[in-house]
Amino acid sequence: MRAVVLVGGVGTRLRPLTLRTPKQMLPVAGRPMIEWVVSHLGAHGVDEVVLSLGYRPDTFQRAYPDATCAGVRLVYAVEAQPLDTAGAIRFAATEAGIDERFLVVNGDVLSELDVSALVAFHDEAHRAHGALATIALTPVDDPAAYGVVDTDSDGRVRAFVEKPAPGEATSHDINAGCYVLEPEVLERIPADRRVNIERETFPALVADGLVWAMSQPGWWVDVGTAERYLQASLDLLDRGAGRGEAGHVADSAMVATSAVVTRSVLGPGCRIGRNARVEGSLVFSRAVIGNGATVSGSIVGASALVGDAASVTALSVLGNGTEVEGGASLAGAVLPHPDTWPSA
Repeated sequence: MRAVVLVGGVGTRLRPLTLRTPKQMLPVAGRPMIEWVVSHLGAHGVDEVVLSLGYRPDTFQRAYPDATCAGVRLVYAVEAQPLDTAGAIRFAATEAGIDERFLVVNGDVLSELDVSALVAFHDEAHRAHGALATIALTPVDDPAAYGVVDTDSDGRVRAFVEKPAPGEATSHDINAGCYVLEPEVLERIPADRRVNIERETFPALVADGLVWAMSQPGWWVDVGTAERYLQASLDLLDRGAGRGEAGHVADSAMVATSAVVTRSVLGPGCRIGRNARVEGSLVFSRAVIGNGATVSGSIVGASALVGDAASVTALSVLGNGTEVEGGASLAGAVLPHPDTWPSA
């Protein structure tokens, strides 16, 4: 089984953490996000992953120089220009020589989806009804922020409803960012231009009655914002990725005996000072949390410095190398300020 994993986006909503790092290479509970995605696919029999790359592809290539990630073989497909989701799928599959049914996964989604069950469901729909695509769905409490997928009783997709108004949703099932596609779908995607699979390719296939969908409840996080990025890491700690009450503390992290660390992720080489408190937070590699400082529900980037007695709370996000003066109090802050960021 082969899979195309879409990792070409610039991660605008996760800036400043993604100013120099693709979001799928950001650490999540002690390992890069992409490793969680690929290891999940490997557990369901995927033996080759084609990474559809665009933004800073060298970051992936340096991290996995032997073209192996989480025990799965990698193929690198680097777009010369952004082709959007469907265009990227066509480009990557063509580059890798894919000529049989395959998986497509959004590289910024972490979940416990039963990929094997999805493939089996697709294969049956393909044999019985000629399905060319099957979409994994996941139920959410409030679908208003997503696109709802409406299906009939057999699972055939009837329509996509973009961000229904509160109370008007016909379903609570949303696109989970995982698909099974037949190679014929590639022929329906124009080459050498931007094509979006959700807005162009899938609706055309639905019009021909060729798309099925399977809903699966369970843990699912679209890691597209700082809030959901933090949530994904903490969820994984709760699901067994931690090492006790402190969370996940890298072996080379230095934590003062008087410091208190709870349900957090501490990266390699970071330092937590005397009487400091780190709660429900991510502290990247080589960051320093000063004596008596507090970091709560926030993200501290690599080599950042939180000065003595400073307070960083309420989903503050400190980019790599940021310095917070001693005694300062930040709540919901983003540093450096967005006005200083380069254009996307």
